[in-house]
Amino acid sequence: MSTSESRPADPATSAPEALPPPAPRPRRRWLGVLLALVFVGLLAGGAYWLVQRAKAPATGARPAGVGGPGGGMRGGRPGASSVTVGSALARQGELPVLVEALGTVTPQTTVALQAQVSGTLTDVLFTEGQQVTKGQLLARIDPRQYDQALAQAKAQRARDDAQLSAAQVTLKRYETLWKQDSIARQDVDTQAALVKQLAATVASDRANEAAAQLNVNHTRIVAPITGRIGLRAVDPGNLVAAGSATGIATITQMDPIDVVFAVPQDRVPAVLAAQRAGRLPVTALDRARSQTVGEGVFSTLDNVIDTATGTVRAKARFTNTDGQLFPNQFVNVRLQLGASVGVLVPVTAVRTGPQGDYVYVIDAEDVAHTRAVTRGLATVDQMLIAKGLQAGERVVTEGGDRVKDGAKVQLQGRAPAGGASGAAAAQGRASGARRGASAPSAGASVPADAASGADSRRNGAPGGATSAQAARENAAGGAAGAPPGTASPAVQQPAWLERLPADEREKVMALPPDQRRAYIEQLRARRPAGEGGAARN
Repeated sequence: MSTSESRPADPATSAPEALPPPAPRPRRRWLGVLLALVFVGLLAGGAYWLVQRAKAPATGARPAGVGGPGGGMRGGRPGASSVTVGSALARQGELPVLVEALGTVTPQTTVALQAQVSGTLTDVLFTEGQQVTKGQLLARIDPRQYDQALAQAKAQRARDDAQLSAAQVTLKRYETLWKQDSIARQDVDTQAALVKQLAATVASDRANEAAAQLNVNHTRIVAPITGRIGLRAVDPGNLVAAGSATGIATITQMDPIDVVFAVPQDRVPAVLAAQRAGRLPVTALDRARSQTVGEGVFSTLDNVIDTATGTVRAKARFTNTDGQLFPNQFVNVRLQLGASVGVLVPVTAVRTGPQGDYVYVIDAEDVAHTRAVTRGLATVDQMLIAKGLQAGERVVTEGGDRVKDGAKVQLQGRAPAGGASGAAAAQGRASGARRGASAPSAGASVPADAASGADSRRNGAPGGATSAQAARENAAGGAAGAPPGTASPAVQQPAWLERLPADEREKVMALPPDQRRAYIEQLRARRPAGEGGAARN
């Protein structure tokens, strides 16, 4: 065995052996998990609290008559479960068959007042907006040049007329000579032709004279129709021309006046049938449908249907003596074709569901029931029920979206059952609370006085008398400490207080309880013993 093999290894010089790695420190993940669980628990608890708070009624703000004695609780069912609804009675009546449309007021005649001859406008004899009559003189044009033309035409006609007369005399002379065979036949024929020529010239002169006279007449501008004249477009002194696009003014016929409106093509047969049966009344309403502006009669329908709108133009005539209908005014037209008889309900009572139209009918016990109905004609606020409802039955008109079939409802304007007794009970409880709070001083002083009285009884009778006297004083102090005007039937004023003068008694009553007791002790000390005993009584 060699030395090297037998020599032990030097620990200082030998290589260090590989040590095991230290154990890793456990990570503290449980802390984060715990915080997360606590946070989730808080969220769940808060959500549960909010839900329970929303479900629980507010006891402090409970209305009178709901819950509690005399309230709206009947057999464990809260009165608040009933829904308040509006209602109306179905009635038997007539619903007018109407055709409603938007119409335009159209005058029967509109005339532009224009000059027919050229010249200077010398006079305007009308007032803007004036009601004029047919033939009334409205304006004048300078007539001097037309007067001269008329005089010239008259002179020309007189000259040609004289020539015609001379030619006629010569023709008669020629005819006599021809009969005597003194002249040739040719001379007679020539003279006869000359007479005819001059006669034609005279006729032309007469026409020229009439034309000149017409021009003179046109210098006087008169109203061609009866109506209302509009604003003046030309002032006096301006030159007007015949055929000018700008007239002097416009005249519109106001009475009677027409309204043109459109009728749907589906209603045309009904309109024609009603027209054959008699006159059809037409009502014109303002734009808000709140005021009637005219009553008229249906006139006629147009002869074609407008393919763009699917309507037919119609016309109605109105008397307009009060002038409420104005040309080109927009009105709401209501054409009545007749009337239908049946059960009428408000439009809001009829509802539409998957099975069709229905209403909620309220029975005698204020329970709503669903009933299917068949609707008929309808207006803005009324609807005719053709089937499913009888006159006199009560239906829901407002709040139907909250009503269920077979649910109890509360009618508007009707007090709930037990509401009056609940209110009386609440008022009684409030009065009792006020009465209980009216004398706190006296109630608080009784135990102390009783305790002092017990101590006095243990020590002797005088102490008992003193405690009784103190109790009476405390009672007087409690009555005086109550607010003015508050009744306190449980506390009576002592006899000695009534024997004081009025001004002194008011002074005592106005003092606080502590000062009042000190003041009473001072009064007893100043009085003799006999008077003090009387005061104690």
